[in-house]
Amino acid sequence: MAPIADPRAFLETLFISAVAAADPDLVIASNLPERPKGRTVVVGAGKGAAQMARAFEKAWRGPLSGAVVTRYGFGVHCERIEVLEAAHPVPDERGLHASKRLLAEVRGLTKDDLVVALVCGGGSALLPSPPPGLSLQDEIAVNRALLASGAPISAMNCVRKHLSTIKGGRLAAAAYPAKVVSLVVSDIPGDDPALVASGPTIADESTRGEALKIVERCGLSLPEKAIEWLATDAADAPKPSDPRFLRNEVRLIASAAVSLEAAAARAREAGIEAIILSDAIEGEAREVGRVHAAIAREVAQRSRPFAKPVVVLSGGETTVTIKGKGRGGRNGEFLLSLALGIDGIHGVSALAADTDGIDGSEDNAGAFADCTTITRLRGQRLDPAALLQCNDSWTAFDALGDTFKPGPTGTNVNDFRAILVQ
Repeated sequence: MAPIADPRAFLETLFISAVAAADPDLVIASNLPERPKGRTVVVGAGKGAAQMARAFEKAWRGPLSGAVVTRYGFGVHCERIEVLEAAHPVPDERGLHASKRLLAEVRGLTKDDLVVALVCGGGSALLPSPPPGLSLQDEIAVNRALLASGAPISAMNCVRKHLSTIKGGRLAAAAYPAKVVSLVVSDIPGDDPALVASGPTIADESTRGEALKIVERCGLSLPEKAIEWLATDAADAPKPSDPRFLRNEVRLIASAAVSLEAAAARAREAGIEAIILSDAIEGEAREVGRVHAAIAREVAQRSRPFAKPVVVLSGGETTVTIKGKGRGGRNGEFLLSLALGIDGIHGVSALAADTDGIDGSEDNAGAFADCTTITRLRGQRLDPAALLQCNDSWTAFDALGDTFKPGPTGTNVNDFRAILVQ
């Protein structure tokens, strides 16, 4: 078949298909709980929480009330559910207010009432709620240390849920004796719903002891009060066997696996074979980029392990150990590393982006790269290796006009990576 004439447009259609598979309107309408005898209260947190709330309002037949919190700029209008906005990825006072508001919404309910929790990625930062003796500034310091550590998201959220009065199932415990149904959009490799947004309504088996081991293993410099709290029994979160959780339900309504399959199907419709490496890839973004580049080179030069033309897809959540003072997120870092590895390898194009529409703290979801990216950067007197070394991928791709800006998508099933080789 003839080569894809516009690789970027093709890769963008794959991203759109992946996001559409996790569309709140679609996945929430097919996962509605039974109506209760009493009240229906909706709470939620995450970068797609507002869109999830709007979708739930549209689909629910009956009275409801509640509140959700999302990132600044990600809010949408809802008729009966209040949408709060707060800071991400570092918490702020508005997030502290949101945590108090959500806890207040679920208190004083009866066994005839229903709490619907809309949970998706980003909720950890949006729900600061430090335990006794710790301040918001302490929780901010914990988050900054975790974000700079390069620790996998599962480890970060283990620490977060043991330094909180709302995460680690505590929001659901506060709702008892009401039944809690959690509708979860997973951005966690492996899709453990208890780790999404640090599981505010879902208990798990992790312990404060594990959190302390993570602090030690990652060399985290946390406030002294945080370490002291983790050494107390009060830091332990509720376990799944806790009687307060026996009636509760957890429904995983969207995930990277489903979204990658949708992208693969779209590629095949266009006549391009699609290979999904994994939906749960973790590790340093630049190292993952090097591995993906090696695969792309092998395909381009030897048509192995996959025959070209082919698009190689992967998901999961990489990490960045921050050593420099540049701008950008994990997808930009992955892509700049990949661009170095495919420099001059004709027929290779790639897109890496966060499915929520924001990569790191800038306004882009990710970026595009191809075999000319490094040459074009050097043509602008920019040193791509130096930019990568100081975690400054955004500067690289912005200079080329290659950032990808779809805007907030209303969902979050983690990183999306697509490499076209033809």
